[in-house]
Amino acid sequence: MKKLRLSVAVAAALVLPALPATAQTSEITIGISICTTGPAAALGIPERNALEFVPKEISGVPLKVIVLDDGGDPTSATTNARRFVTESKADIIMGSSTTPPTIAVSNVANEAGIPHIGLAPFPITPERAKWSVSMPQPIPIMGKVLYQHMKAHDVKTVGYIGYSDSYGDLWFNDFKSQGVPMGMTLVDEERFARPDTSVAGQVLKLVAANPDAILIGASGTAAGLPQTALRERGYRGLIYQTHGAASMDFIRIAGPAAEGVIMASGPVMDPEDQPDSALTRKPGLALNKAYEAKYGPNSRSQFAGHSYDAFLVLERVIPVALKKAKPGTPEFREAIRQALLSERDIAASQGVYNFTEKDRYGLDDRSRIILTVKNGKYVPAM
Repeated sequence: MKKLRLSVAVAAALVLPALPATAQTSEITIGISICTTGPAAALGIPERNALEFVPKEISGVPLKVIVLDDGGDPTSATTNARRFVTESKADIIMGSSTTPPTIAVSNVANEAGIPHIGLAPFPITPERAKWSVSMPQPIPIMGKVLYQHMKAHDVKTVGYIGYSDSYGDLWFNDFKSQGVPMGMTLVDEERFARPDTSVAGQVLKLVAANPDAILIGASGTAAGLPQTALRERGYRGLIYQTHGAASMDFIRIAGPAAEGVIMASGPVMDPEDQPDSALTRKPGLALNKAYEAKYGPNSRSQFAGHSYDAFLVLERVIPVALKKAKPGTPEFREAIRQALLSERDIAASQGVYNFTEKDRYGLDDRSRIILTVKNGKYVPAM
């Protein structure tokens, strides 16, 4: 597994060595495991790219950022996380880009007692709650806005197709817990694996069921597979996608089939249409300006926002922790954990974070918008 060293400019294949210390000789070590290869690379690469625009030091203390690729594999993610613990002596661990490897990283971080910032939605169970928080919006917040749209458009019957893993389960279970009580009926459930190249059989069953709408519980470019197949098979109902698909790559992969999709998204995908009073507007504009200047017009990504926002959170909590302990110690890691729970209204591109002992996502309705695709571009949905 290739170890990446990010330089100050953050080169392409990457680990950030710490800047030379001035007043202090200590450094804060941050280990990041993400998917820069494999089926989830469309998520992990923007997360890696966004590291070019994060601070290199906080409160005068250099950040040593170590980035490893896990390819979306939970076993590789576990290995990476254990390397951060034993070899790197990490103060903070981040990752991964998709749900299954994020669970694996969280397990290791909680065993070791190291603050963990997830970059994908994942179930934060009691055994993972002490040391883990999550940057992406929780499924119930994003699901609710989709089901409200369904209800407003008189959707009565819904088909579901999603990943045959924990991300697919999260969305399927959320629809049952929120969508069904709102008056929708599930008429068919289909699943597919992330590496699959065809969903023809599943789509034929969905089209035969003829629901008013279909919800796709997938992420990255793979979310375009059922989107395209449904339109090719003649399905003309509403198609809903999750925030796991919110990137320009989705439009590129799905092509004309993306037209009219209804998609939950974080506000980073459209800060321009937010009011000046929105706390997410300024950080979203700042990230997108820097990202698109480097990677081209319309290259913005929901996933770049997750890693970028993680460092906005750290800019708030690290100064608090440094008043209590020095980096590289258990006391500092505990101080980071406590500061994550005590700092309020941390404004970022994807939401305003208020983590608590019971809420490890820390987000509210300010973390979501709803988009559609019109003429190959994302626009606010009606």
